[in-house]
Amino acid sequence: MRAFFGLAQVLVVAAAAVGGSVALAADADHGADLAKRWCSSCHLVEGGQKQASPDAPTFDAIAHKSDFTPEKVAFFLLDPHPKMPNFSLTRYEAADLAAYIGSLRK
Repeated sequence: MRAFFGLAQVLVVAAAAVGGSVALAADADHGADLAKRWCSSCHLVEGGQKQASPDAPTFDAIAHKSDFTPEKVAFFLLDPHPKMPNFSLTRYEAADLAAYIGSLRK
């Protein structure tokens, strides 16, 4: 019985890894649109933007963090944070935003 549960845990982790790789299918262009619409009031999301909060990191700074991964950013966006408004993003929207931020790593 223990072997069954051990195998079940391995399968769940493997399925999460495969399913959690939404960033591979994410749409960075849609993420850019979302960023301009929802994030630009606080974050500098693109170079031509005129105004942003000095307390919010730029998307370029986020993209260039040494530990940046699109998956990490997507999970961060799905978890409510006191300093950020709760936009109730879907997993796909969070992945799209993370893909856009990742596209800034040039």
